[in-house]
Amino acid sequence: MRARRLPFSAWHLLLMPVALIFAVPLVQMILTSVMPDKDINSFPPKFIPTRFTLAGYRGFFGEPHAWRWILNTVVVATVSVVSHLVLCSLAGYGFARLKFRGRNFGFFAVVGTIMIPTQLLMIPTYVLFSKLHLVNTLGAAIVPWLTSAFGIFLMRQFFLTLPHELEEAGRLDGCSPFGVFWRIVLPLAKPALATLAIFTLLNSWNDLVWPLVAINDPQNFTLQVGLTTFQGMHRTDWSSLMAGNVVATMPLIIGFVAAQRQFVATMTLSGLKG
Repeated sequence: MRARRLPFSAWHLLLMPVALIFAVPLVQMILTSVMPDKDINSFPPKFIPTRFTLAGYRGFFGEPHAWRWILNTVVVATVSVVSHLVLCSLAGYGFARLKFRGRNFGFFAVVGTIMIPTQLLMIPTYVLFSKLHLVNTLGAAIVPWLTSAFGIFLMRQFFLTLPHELEEAGRLDGCSPFGVFWRIVLPLAKPALATLAIFTLLNSWNDLVWPLVAINDPQNFTLQVGLTTFQGMHRTDWSSLMAGNVVATMPLIIGFVAAQRQFVATMTLSGLKG
């Protein structure tokens, strides 16, 4: 007699409770955004509101610069994602396929910058941006996200998994090195590009510390910096703050869900060959 197989993996019995634990803060944030101030400030804290209200969203969008903050964040994230896809894919392909003197040293030097703490770079970066007249402009939030060592590493690792025969066939057909990259290699790299886009979107969208240091004009605030204005020394507008966090979080969740298959595929393939 054949044993019955479960319709799901036994690991799901462990992973589902863990997933629920990680989901609790997200659910709490959403419920707090529609909770009246009386429930938010009550003790013990309430998880389920006694009544639902949109006062928090009215308070957030009632801020004169709220829509400008959202637009600034979209601009920063869009430019960051596009520049990462272009520059990191080109650099990653160069380190993976092109042969030139100092290639390995250059690659490890680039990857080594990942270990440098961001806080260590803030003062020299601020001085440089000040001389370039980028301080207190939206460009101060954009330039640091034009490319990254992690993005170059990720793309290089993925390109190493592709067979050389595909590129050799393209060269036999008369393609230039850039033509091989553009017409053959890049279409095969869609999973890696989707993963890089997700990582870049997450990091640039949620960046707080550097824009908080480099930008003082409310017109140029990103969404994360703008949300700090709802926190005061003596009082915090929790309902508006949580409403703003919901607005800031939902695009990221949607983007990750849309690209999760490519994300898993890239994390699997990029570790096969070093």
